[in-house]
Amino acid sequence: MVKELNADQLRRTCDPKGFGFETTAEVEPLDRIIGQDRAIEALRLGLGIKDRKNRYNIYVAGGTGTGKMSAVEYFLSHASKDEPTPPDLCYVHNFENPYNPHYLELTAGMGVQLRDDMQHLITRLKVEIPKVFESDEFKARSKRINERFTEKRSALSDAMEEKARELGFAIQRTPIGINTLPLQEKGEPLSQEEYAALSEEKRAEIREKQSKVQTIIQENLQAMARIEEEREEEIKKLAKEAVLFTIEPRFNQLKERYGTLERVVGFLEDAKHDIVENLGQFKDGGKDTAPKGPLPFPMPQTDPFKRYYVNVLVDNSKTEGAPVIVEQNATYTNLFGSIERRVQMGVAITDFSMIKPGSLHRANGGYLVLNANNLFRVGLSWEALKIAIKRREIRIEDPLQMLGYATSEGLKPEPVPFHMKIVIIGNPQIYQLLHYYDEDFPKLFSVKSDFDTEMDRTPEHEREIARFLRARCEEEPAMLPFDATGVAKVVEYSSELAGDQKKLSCRFGNLISIIKEASYWARQEGSTHVTAEHVRIALHKRDNRLNLVEEKIQEMIARGQLLVDTQGEKIGQVNGLAVLQLGDYMFGKPSRITATVHTGKG
Repeated sequence: MVKELNADQLRRTCDPKGFGFETTAEVEPLDRIIGQDRAIEALRLGLGIKDRKNRYNIYVAGGTGTGKMSAVEYFLSHASKDEPTPPDLCYVHNFENPYNPHYLELTAGMGVQLRDDMQHLITRLKVEIPKVFESDEFKARSKRINERFTEKRSALSDAMEEKARELGFAIQRTPIGINTLPLQEKGEPLSQEEYAALSEEKRAEIREKQSKVQTIIQENLQAMARIEEEREEEIKKLAKEAVLFTIEPRFNQLKERYGTLERVVGFLEDAKHDIVENLGQFKDGGKDTAPKGPLPFPMPQTDPFKRYYVNVLVDNSKTEGAPVIVEQNATYTNLFGSIERRVQMGVAITDFSMIKPGSLHRANGGYLVLNANNLFRVGLSWEALKIAIKRREIRIEDPLQMLGYATSEGLKPEPVPFHMKIVIIGNPQIYQLLHYYDEDFPKLFSVKSDFDTEMDRTPEHEREIARFLRARCEEEPAMLPFDATGVAKVVEYSSELAGDQKKLSCRFGNLISIIKEASYWARQEGSTHVTAEHVRIALHKRDNRLNLVEEKIQEMIARGQLLVDTQGEKIGQVNGLAVLQLGDYMFGKPSRITATVHTGKG
């Protein structure tokens, strides 16, 4: 049934007297999310279920401007405070395989402490280890070892010369080797003339004995080499024992400090063993000993002590509760981190210290919030994220290798265990597409949190809009408080956005724009608070910025370029109204609709 409506029935007004305050400065700021009970309940479910297979990740769906991101950040920041703070994450050198650095997890704040402890330790050892080799005791023990082996070499040498003399030869040492000289009966060396005067039988006998002497010399040289190896081993053993005696107490102090962390203790043990096995780098006090090349400057050389240091990827010393990380640009590198390279003399080099963290590392043990539009813009990010969730590990890889391209061999850091909730924020259309076309999506994102675009217009929700305005004023000190008439005007505008007199809009982004502009116009007038008139001015100014096309259409109607009859009645003619939307502005365009009839052939 068609009935005529008066102007008052077209808009539901809000009575300012019903609020019971003069300005929003008198009300408590809003401390919860309004109008989204269904979505919040789904968030609680997704966050509350700790699934070992990481299936209960969350997709937050909703229209633009419904405050999805702000609501999720607010909810997660409050929910995460009561959760335990995750450990620090570090990468260290793998002494068995440098291409596969190890990760370490330490209690929050201890990652930086371990890094500083190792740097301080190596700095001390650069001073203390050279002192070990300069000590009187070490020199005395080294001297005794050298003297003992010198006696062994002398005894071998004397025995060799004695055997040679028994065969009629003398041993002559030269800078380029050892010569054998045949002897006369009197023991003097045989000259070349005397050797040539000998009979062939005598020369053959001398050559046969000389061959035996050469064999004796070779055996003696091999024995000398073995003695030298034994001497070097004893000197090394002495050096290791002396250095170990010096560094053991310092490493024991660190082991006691990090004794509950098995992987850290293992790293300390490996580092200690490596120091003992590579004492040469400490003997000069750690000074630069870059080898000289053919060029007039030293050849590049990496710091030999870097492998004892600690690369702290994530420092949670200042984190309270579980971390909440919002990644606005979800590229593969931003999510999974990267391995940087440094070019020296045209060669790209890298090591564990060049490993950089991604959002997944920083959010581990907490929550990672992603924007769907950014995540699915780069297909590699989504596929890699699914693999990480399914494998329950964060692996840093070269993106080109993931795409199947051959690359030069680089680092392959040990993957880090995956412990976090993923929250993707997007529109309902993306959710539907993923649900139908990606078989992994419904398995990995089992919870949908649906944000509504409207809520019931109740006195409670109207008062909560006043509290929402108070909260915005606290967040932005430049904003003025709203009086009751100003709040009432905002409520009416919210209902207008919803397009329903019994609803209020949940598109708080649109409300925020208007209340900021209303506060601006209030300040321009020198007012201490925002009134309904200031909100009306803000709405009028906004419409004036956006309604150029509408004004042009109205001008064409006024000038008769668009024909619309607004008075009287005509047969076969009615007026219609088309609602046009240009960006964030909607308006009505009247049009004349005519019908023509004529006699048919029947």
